[in-house]
Amino acid sequence: MLTGTDLLTKVKELDDVGKSDLVRACGYVSTKKDGSERLNFTAFYEALLSAKGVDFGAAPSTGKGGRKLSFSTKVQFNGNLMVGKAYTALLGLEPGDEFEIKLGRKQIRLVPLGGEDEDE
Repeated sequence: MLTGTDLLTKVKELDDVGKSDLVRACGYVSTKKDGSERLNFTAFYEALLSAKGVDFGAAPSTGKGGRKLSFSTKVQFNGNLMVGKAYTALLGLEPGDEFEIKLGRKQIRLVPLGGEDEDE
């Protein structure tokens, strides 16, 4: 995978090709379990931003410092699953906001009531 000035040079060099071909030519490709090719657009664009000097850093934390957000949780002893204030603050959620709970295969999604689910 190309990075830094090598990546910028290759992007300028391949100015007239499509996005998929550009990502492939810069080496941002992996192989899925079924053997098919996967183009890693996110990694490509992050590397491109980094090469251009844009530092988007880590996710912002709220509060007065202390622990960093881990973006993981666990079921508590009483069976409850808690999402802390720091996470709801990142999303701009307010007390009283309502969500539909959607259960998937080994996942839980919270969809704002009246909002649209991306998978539908």
